[in-house]
Amino acid sequence: MTRFTAIDFETADYGRDSACAVALVVVVDGEILYSIDQLIRPPRPDFRFTHIHGLTWDHVAQSPTFAEIWPSLARMIEGSEFLVAHNAAFDKGVLSKCCAAAGLELPEQRFACTVKAARRTWKLPSYKLNILADHLGIPLKHHDARSDAEACAKIAVEAMRLGTAL
Repeated sequence: MTRFTAIDFETADYGRDSACAVALVVVVDGEILYSIDQLIRPPRPDFRFTHIHGLTWDHVAQSPTFAEIWPSLARMIEGSEFLVAHNAAFDKGVLSKCCAAAGLELPEQRFACTVKAARRTWKLPSYKLNILADHLGIPLKHHDARSDAEACAKIAVEAMRLGTAL
């Protein structure tokens, strides 16, 4: 039985510790078992990426901090063989910086990247999430954490189905 978790973060500013939304999608044997998304109050009220994801300080000001939500989210990824993200270096960096800022332990799962897997699997002019999702017929509300994580999970499942190792 293969179990992995797709993860996607949205950030408020250029600091990797500025997560303002996160989504987890748990996949078991190629099927989405469950998904969750959560708004996060970042350490600073300065939002630089509202034009990308639509979130503002007003959306997250009453939300829990990363330190408050991560322990329960970390329990959800237990048993996963790996975490997967589209452009995994970004999400791994956000998770690492947020855990460090919160004084929390970084999960032990390795990260796999659907951008890298897609390059080995399909011949496309671009491997951006929206382009890849469109190519595979995956519905996507781009830069919505849950939608991005679900698309990433489905891309990973399809790549593995076609024999690409993650």
